[in-house]
Amino acid sequence: MPSEIFDCAIVGAGPAGLTAALYLRRFHRDIVVFDADRSRAKWIPESHNCPGFPQGVSGTAFLDKLREQASHYGVDVLPKRIQSLARAGADFVLRAGPDSWRAKSVLLATGIVDELPDAPWVEDAIQATAMRLCAICDGYEASDGRLATFGKLDDAIPHAIFLRSFSKHVVAAGSDGTGADEALLARARQAGVEVLSGVRTLAYDGTRCQVIDADGGAHAFDALYPVLGCHAQSELATAIGAAVDDNGELIVAKDQLTSVPGLYAIGDVVSAINQISVATGHAAIAATAIHNALPANPA
Repeated sequence: MPSEIFDCAIVGAGPAGLTAALYLRRFHRDIVVFDADRSRAKWIPESHNCPGFPQGVSGTAFLDKLREQASHYGVDVLPKRIQSLARAGADFVLRAGPDSWRAKSVLLATGIVDELPDAPWVEDAIQATAMRLCAICDGYEASDGRLATFGKLDDAIPHAIFLRSFSKHVVAAGSDGTGADEALLARARQAGVEVLSGVRTLAYDGTRCQVIDADGGAHAFDALYPVLGCHAQSELATAIGAAVDDNGELIVAKDQLTSVPGLYAIGDVVSAINQISVATGHAAIAATAIHNALPANPA
């Protein structure tokens, strides 16, 4: 058992985790931060709705700035993937291979993993903005283009209707060869969304994504949004009894506390809107709550 007991262990070094680390160190708290190098922010070619960056910022550049700011206050990030979390009396023990750490509280900022089309060109298409992952983040940049959503029609149609705020040329392409119920199809028609149900596969020509229909016809789009679902990385928490919603995302109270005392969660792994500004807001709330819940540390 490790002899040192940290005030808080933060699992995840994306925007949420790094912001929380900044706050806790400025509260003079003894913390440890772990990074498995899987932040969803790294997929962002350029964000234009991240506050404070009027010319836009890439996800990697934003993470670099957060790390630089946190390191100014002595935050060290360990390149470790935490594999297990357990209770040890009133504390927690985190393990990564043969190494272990003990902490009075734990803050999970482990995020989600998007389900993406199984194709070797996906990362290139995302970096070229031919494939986009978040209509809330970048629908404005796709304005007036020929847009498509790709997934089960029950998911693709509502997302396509949302995209109608940005363009009049929107298609919902079904990924599973099945149709949608008439009520949903009626909503699509009313919104001016075209429905393409006989999709065979996707392609990428280096500039645009294409949806290939059952007859081999190619339908090209300026931006394609996959809506294939995602996986919430909540297993560390559920292993010790934390409650999740139907999507596997952690349920938290207003102070970001999970159903397990001392275990907090922030960012995309929490049942909330998946946005950087939301994640950093979660971080400020949780870090302050953790500081107040810990034994006082008078100067």
